[in-house]
Amino acid sequence: MVLGKVKSLTISFDCLNDSNVPVYSSGDTVSGRVNLEVTGEIRVKSLKIHARGHAKVRWTESRNAGSNTAYTQNYTEEVEYFNHKDTLIGPERDEDHPEEGFHTIHSGRHEYAFSFELPQTPLATSFEGRHGSVRYWVKAELHRPWLLPVKLKKEFTVFEHIDINTPSLLSPQAGTKEKTLCCWFCTSGPISLSAKIERKGYTPGESIQIFAEIENCSSRVVVPKAAVYQTQAFYAKGKMKEVKQLVANLRGESLSSGKTETWDGRPLKIPPVSPSILDCSIIRVEYALMVYVDIPGAMDLFLNLPLVIGTIPLHPFGSRTSSVSSQCSANMNWLGLALPERPEAPPSYADVVTEEQRRSNLAPGSACEDLERALQGPLFAYIQEFRFLPPPLYSEVRGAARL
Repeated sequence: MVLGKVKSLTISFDCLNDSNVPVYSSGDTVSGRVNLEVTGEIRVKSLKIHARGHAKVRWTESRNAGSNTAYTQNYTEEVEYFNHKDTLIGPERDEDHPEEGFHTIHSGRHEYAFSFELPQTPLATSFEGRHGSVRYWVKAELHRPWLLPVKLKKEFTVFEHIDINTPSLLSPQAGTKEKTLCCWFCTSGPISLSAKIERKGYTPGESIQIFAEIENCSSRVVVPKAAVYQTQAFYAKGKMKEVKQLVANLRGESLSSGKTETWDGRPLKIPPVSPSILDCSIIRVEYALMVYVDIPGAMDLFLNLPLVIGTIPLHPFGSRTSSVSSQCSANMNWLGLALPERPEAPPSYADVVTEEQRRSNLAPGSACEDLERALQGPLFAYIQEFRFLPPPLYSEVRGAARL
């Protein structure tokens, strides 16, 4: 008998949405099929699937152990979210009896269904970073006698949904800072900066309305600016590695001595980016809006307003208990780090979320409808973009010439 050949082995998912993109959340059932096409008859020992979800970080650092000795220190850490195995053809994971009979598969196309449930506990959102990742995948393995196994792995995306309609994410963010410039024994007037935004939570495609007032009583010409930054933090063996990336920015008009500039809701659009990751023990992804004043020859004056990038957009009847005119009694604290100059234009991104789409996603509905709307709206416009087209690294824009 002439044995047949395996023409193709593929994996397909039963998607929960109309966008035909395999996206799931904690507690969902992941189902699909392993598709096998063969020419002629083949004998099969087993067809197995292995599904796994895990977060992993890894980086290396060079160390000096002496004047002529150097070594590399590896930092790795891993968190497993689930690990599922199943046998679609063959004995139920019985590796102790290899003498058991084989299964014959006839020529043609064959489908083998699989399904498993994701844990009910919170899962980290799928993510690809500089020093770590969060990945979820299904692997199929076809074992035949006296032949190497045929293997195939396919990833699927998990989003741990963040609803920005919660009170903590609807609260306004505000702050005020002032700086007096000194040069030897001469002191010029102060430069003051006040800024506030409507809320803390946003979704990709939305525009942050920035309300700010910048007063320049110094003798120098200054420039008000704003930027959204993403901070990736990776943790392993008690150490932390951080990567800062520019997401979007804008520039105001130059402000001469004695002048004041007011931003009455100046928009800064959030491009397709990963949602915030706040519940993973080894990877965190956070965002912040930095409103600052570029001061030539001196450390910049800046405010840091924390942001949370969510997945469920603002409901039109969300309880906006505080308007942008609400006063914030406490000033925001910021790390004592000077912000260097940045390029004029923000990073180049596909304009995938139109105003019409955003408004359609804000149509009235129940909480379930909000989630369904998030699964069919701009969420999918940036699933692949934020994972494979990240914004430029902070280090890449740090050395740009001052404007």
